[in-house]
Amino acid sequence: MFDPDILNGVYMSEALNPVFVDNFERDPTLTWQYFGSSTGFFRLYPGIKWLPDENGVISFDCRNRGWYIQAATSPKDIVIIVDVSGSMKGLRMTIAKHTIVTILDTLGENDFVNIIAYNDYVHFIEPCFKGILVQADRDNREHFKQLVDELQAKGVGTVNKALTESFKILREFRDAGQGGLCNQAIMLITDGAVEDYEAVFEKYNWPDRKVRVFTYLIGREVTFAPNVKWIACNNKGYYTQISTLADVQENVMEYLHVLSRPMVINHDHDIIWTEAYMDSALFASQAQSLLLMTTVAMPVFSKKNETRSHGILLGVVGSDVPLRELLKLAPRYKLGVHGYAFLNTNNGYILSHPDLRPLYKEGKKLKPKPNYNSVDLSEVEWEDQDEILLSPQNREGKYLQEEGRSWRMLQGVSLCVHGPRAGGSCCTSGFSSMQSQKSLGVGRCPRMLLVHAVREI
Repeated sequence: MFDPDILNGVYMSEALNPVFVDNFERDPTLTWQYFGSSTGFFRLYPGIKWLPDENGVISFDCRNRGWYIQAATSPKDIVIIVDVSGSMKGLRMTIAKHTIVTILDTLGENDFVNIIAYNDYVHFIEPCFKGILVQADRDNREHFKQLVDELQAKGVGTVNKALTESFKILREFRDAGQGGLCNQAIMLITDGAVEDYEAVFEKYNWPDRKVRVFTYLIGREVTFAPNVKWIACNNKGYYTQISTLADVQENVMEYLHVLSRPMVINHDHDIIWTEAYMDSALFASQAQSLLLMTTVAMPVFSKKNETRSHGILLGVVGSDVPLRELLKLAPRYKLGVHGYAFLNTNNGYILSHPDLRPLYKEGKKLKPKPNYNSVDLSEVEWEDQDEILLSPQNREGKYLQEEGRSWRMLQGVSLCVHGPRAGGSCCTSGFSSMQSQKSLGVGRCPRMLLVHAVREI
């Protein structure tokens, strides 16, 4: 029996088919166009046959993809608190670990995170990250996953100290203007809460409730369900109970709907650009199929007046864009014979660069290199030895020396392509001076990518 919400969504989204066709006819450079629903179905143009994995299962879920998560929510600061007391042994600890990994998979480079484990005492699972939040890039997420796998249950759980530590970290980052600068949340993963924790919320989170608290009750036991649910409901969060490993994915995704509500209610059309990734281009030959792509996406929400206050997110619509098409935006006639254009994200990672070689040959096949989409700008550009390139302001109109050549960054050839932040506008789209950016490719706009050009003079 099919879910009626899914069936209704499939019929509703059929209106996108002629739009996708018309878009492609007007712009043949378009590759894949798609709509990912909040209920889980995925509409793709042009349609393809989905192939099952080695287990005979088609496990693709659009709601787990980076483009969906980034478009559905704003940048966020997350502290994950996990109960590692003796009562969490066995299957409960396995479910808790899987829950943490699933939460980490919903984070991106514009988010910040840390993980605290508690029993008789509170400890950060990575001691080097004590008292701070770290960027949720691929390397940090994978490092956290390894540490989570090593957690062991023992002792007695006391959640108050862990909550206190979490609120302090989030408050320090908020007051210092660091982190995601949008949403802040605590994820509490436990099999029960029996303490008098109300005083912690009164001191650190009430009455403003700037930090949402999401609670995940692990196991089938319902004795502590009212307490755990109270924590979430009184801190603008969401409560869910996870009894089996199969429940983890669906229940974790609920927090994204909660964080998207303010954006949906305000009808903020945030346009996001993802990091670079390898994918096959439409209608290309097999030899030329692998291309560096980025995805541009935006949220889709209900405009019905009777449901607008509920903040109902219908899904995310997006399209894949070959990076070589974006590079065409740089005016080649200004670059000169030895000039080149390159793209980087707001986090300083290279999207496209003449010296970026994301593929390697294995036999007769080309395969992406590990972490090919998290290459820092400093890895493909010459290091600044004479401190001339300390800031974009120095690049603008200044002559740079490199192996006997003089270079300068072109004024007016820095292209900012983005949508407004949840908190308001970021900067004016279009060609802008390098002077307007704080640092090369590292601005505070989490929605943009930058196109730069260098010219030999």
